[in-house]
Amino acid sequence: MNAQLLLPASEATNVAASAAASGDLELCRRSLATHSKSFHLASRLLGANVQDDAAAVYAYCRRVDDAIDGAPPEMAASALDRLERELADVYAGAPQRDPVLRAFQSVAMRRQIHAHYPRELLAGMRMDVEGTHYRNLDDLLLYCHRVAGTVGLMMCHVLGVRRQSALARAAHLGIGMQLTNICRDVAEDWALGRLYLPAALLAAHGTPGLRARLGAEFPVESQLSFRGAQRALLHHADGFYRSGHSGLSDLPFRAAVAIRTAAYVYAEIGAELRRRKWDVLAGRAVVKKSRKLALALRACIHESLSLPRRAAEPFVQVRLINVVRFPDDILCS
Repeated sequence: MNAQLLLPASEATNVAASAAASGDLELCRRSLATHSKSFHLASRLLGANVQDDAAAVYAYCRRVDDAIDGAPPEMAASALDRLERELADVYAGAPQRDPVLRAFQSVAMRRQIHAHYPRELLAGMRMDVEGTHYRNLDDLLLYCHRVAGTVGLMMCHVLGVRRQSALARAAHLGIGMQLTNICRDVAEDWALGRLYLPAALLAAHGTPGLRARLGAEFPVESQLSFRGAQRALLHHADGFYRSGHSGLSDLPFRAAVAIRTAAYVYAEIGAELRRRKWDVLAGRAVVKKSRKLALALRACIHESLSLPRRAAEPFVQVRLINVVRFPDDILCS
């Protein structure tokens, strides 16, 4: 399905010049370095221009997340309405005062990022604001796609791909990472009044009706149910990681190294949860810097082995003119 794209090239050029002149990208770089050590490490493997565009996309996504999580509960809906108005203005080409919005607007214009993807990101935020009840895995996968799969789709426009089919694989990688995040943050999310583990999984492992207890103290006696649900979700995450890895050959070499590094680091969080036997009260699972560097080296070696094949098939970037939608284009790929 074709989608209306963005501004005329002349207006996009003016927006890009404004963003570069104002130093907006430096703010985006700092946001990435401060808030995501894993993605910051991966981004350093990219070329300078691509690195800056990736930082702008990250900074926008971070801004969206912070606007909702940082708002008092009674103000979250208003904060989301404001984000939706801002996004509409970004895609209408309206001048932006906020440096992150200026930088994102510049990237969206130059890279032709479809408005559908950040709109879906905001739809995922609305699920948080409305306190969506995740009854089963399908409900949760919709959320994961909206808040993380869409980021993979936007990054395809930034990094460049050689085949349209790579987009679904990129979304799969984002979904796998978000499933890992959910398993890592069970106790933190409970403290925020959120429960992402699907009710059907929790019931299957012995504890139905946990959602009704949100707002009370963490139900320590239900840890076995939490562990069973985490094991199941991490199993699904592994499948999404495998699919995501299979699409990395459609990225430029440096981009493939960077994204594989990020995927390895996130998968290592899942491995750490397994080593802890899924103890949700053991504190946040983290990957040590030395281990991250080792995983980055592993990613470099893995992609280096593909160089002969890449030499035989020179990279030619495809123009991404179609919108990839959930679930038909994602779960059927």
